[in-house]
Amino acid sequence: MDTTGTLFMPPQHSTFAGQVDSLFYFILYASTVFFAIVVFGMIFFAVRYRRGRKQPVEAGPSHNTALEIIWTIIPTVLVVIVFFWGFKLFLKMNVPPKDAIEIKVTGQKWFWSFDYPNGASTVNELDVPVGKPVKLLMSSRDVIHGFFIPDFRIKMDVVPNRYTITWFEATQTGTFNLFCTQYCGKGHSEMIAKVKVMGEREYEDWLVSGTKAGEGMSLADFGAKLYVSKACATCHNVDGTANVGPSFKGIFEHQVKLSDGSSVMVDENYIRESILDPQAKIVAGYQPVMPTFQGVLNDREVDALTAYIKTLK
Repeated sequence: MDTTGTLFMPPQHSTFAGQVDSLFYFILYASTVFFAIVVFGMIFFAVRYRRGRKQPVEAGPSHNTALEIIWTIIPTVLVVIVFFWGFKLFLKMNVPPKDAIEIKVTGQKWFWSFDYPNGASTVNELDVPVGKPVKLLMSSRDVIHGFFIPDFRIKMDVVPNRYTITWFEATQTGTFNLFCTQYCGKGHSEMIAKVKVMGEREYEDWLVSGTKAGEGMSLADFGAKLYVSKACATCHNVDGTANVGPSFKGIFEHQVKLSDGSSVMVDENYIRESILDPQAKIVAGYQPVMPTFQGVLNDREVDALTAYIKTLK
């Protein structure tokens, strides 16, 4: 298992990453050989038979049967090898094992959310155990996104109104990058998440703690934690500067102007509505691009975010 990476590929950290790389390099080297034959052949004949050089005029053969058979059979054999090799690998990468852990993945502008079998959920961090197959059941709330983990060699489109499936088995603990590969709007370049691979015992402990998120914390402190973990910080600053969405600083109990020309007081009800039904009231000067967090946040998490926003004087 390559853990250092190469000029063309990042390190290998899944069970089938090595097979993907082997097929890639086979195609690369075969193509390089044929490229060299064609290019250097062109150069040789261009020099050998260039204009001005005296050459005896001879009648050439109309064809060469042996040469024609060779340049037909060799590419055909290579194409057949690549097809069956690639098809076998395609099946392996797209048919999850029956004992795989299933995690629901949701893509939306501009973050990833993950729901686990025990009811725990995370945003922009996929937590998985090492040495265990993980099945990802994926869908989008808005536009097409691309789920891509380079170190695992998996890439799958995530589309609205249907499910797509992929899987992997991590071979080493650590933290790895997760990117969106489909342009999905202004915040596309910021739709970056992490895959955290843990030991089996650590993962079991994390699952237990994940269902008790916020215990022992005040609502405002829990809301401050959610502001980061649920990717609110992607679009809303807390320092008074505008981003994709308006800043949270100092908005509570103040009037805001809406895109329809009316105004509204920012109170608890307005904040809750803006989280669960963000298209209901659009602040003037901003695009209606915020997705709903209905089903992403539970009531306590909505209350916690509201309490946090109220502290931002």
